[in-house]
Amino acid sequence: MIPSELIPSELEGLRVAVVNWRDPWHPAAGGAETYAWQMARRFARAGARVRFVTARAPGQARHETVDGVRLARMGGLFTVYPLVLAWLLRRRTRFDVVLDCQNGIPFFTPWVLHRRTRVICVVHHVHDRQFDVHLPRWLAVLGCFLEGPASRWTYRRRRSVAVSPSTVAAMRERLGWLGPIDIVPNGVEPSTDGQAARSRTPKLVCVGRLVAHKRVDLLLDAVPELRERWPELTVDIVGRGPEEERLRARLPEGVTMRGYVSEEEKERLISTAWLQVNASQGEGWGLCVLEAAALGVPTVAFDVDGLRDAIRHGETGWLVSEGADLAKGIAAALDELDEFDGAQGASCRRWASRFRWDNSAERLATLALGRPVAPMRVSGWERS
Repeated sequence: MIPSELIPSELEGLRVAVVNWRDPWHPAAGGAETYAWQMARRFARAGARVRFVTARAPGQARHETVDGVRLARMGGLFTVYPLVLAWLLRRRTRFDVVLDCQNGIPFFTPWVLHRRTRVICVVHHVHDRQFDVHLPRWLAVLGCFLEGPASRWTYRRRRSVAVSPSTVAAMRERLGWLGPIDIVPNGVEPSTDGQAARSRTPKLVCVGRLVAHKRVDLLLDAVPELRERWPELTVDIVGRGPEEERLRARLPEGVTMRGYVSEEEKERLISTAWLQVNASQGEGWGLCVLEAAALGVPTVAFDVDGLRDAIRHGETGWLVSEGADLAKGIAAALDELDEFDGAQGASCRRWASRFRWDNSAERLATLALGRPVAPMRVSGWERS
């Protein structure tokens, strides 16, 4: 269990609402859900009275308590927003702090809360470029308005949290964000299990939600070319999502779709891989990159928002220029792995050890208490 002494003792009795699009058990959950839940359970462990308010997937209970956190589930993909606001309006004086987690569109909780309630807007990454990938044009335009001008005005006098320097830059430059922004990064929990041995033959792994902007197609396109040079090369794709059925229909030889797996199985699949590959067009951070690094596995990704913060090029992975040939980038990384002869794994673990959920929760708890936090100074982020 987490050491509660890492969290300021003043959290005892603090009334906190964590408002997030989904919870970790939702079929469409991803890294944003992991982040919100890791914060919520640590706050509860430190004595805060925490409510996690979120959408309800089919079959999920409306109310339950997990790890001391009381969950309230309501609504679906879009209806969760008005329902959560109505829920908070009826309880507008009952919370001291609200963590308003923005997954493209925030909940605009300041509209319904008492003005003395401290609201912290948590932003993982800016979605403006992804709205056109996932939504009809008219809805994408609405999404950009809500994420941009509407959010900028609503949270102008509230503190905001971003998970990476890339997100801070995107908020300032693409959203024109006005209020103060602090960085509270993603983290990992040290694995207590023994790490599985690396595969004797070249093996890649890809972990994440199977959605359009993750661009798993680019990896599938690269596999035949890679197998011409490494005939025994295999790829495990771990995750689920709306793209799963389409991707399964076009799998090249050597690729296995694992779907949803347990955390233990995910760790085994990652730790036996030579490389992780992430072809996403942009992330807030790329939690899967940090999880792989903690297991000593470097990642090849495009040099895009978030991923350029999570990877130290040449040390904990490789960044490929956006638009470049992914197969060539992976091949170059495989060649370099042979030269490093295991040193890369040690670099990955050292990098991952700088990011722990306990430390991130302590930073966020300090902000929740209305106190300033020191700027994040991490070697490798200077160019961000």
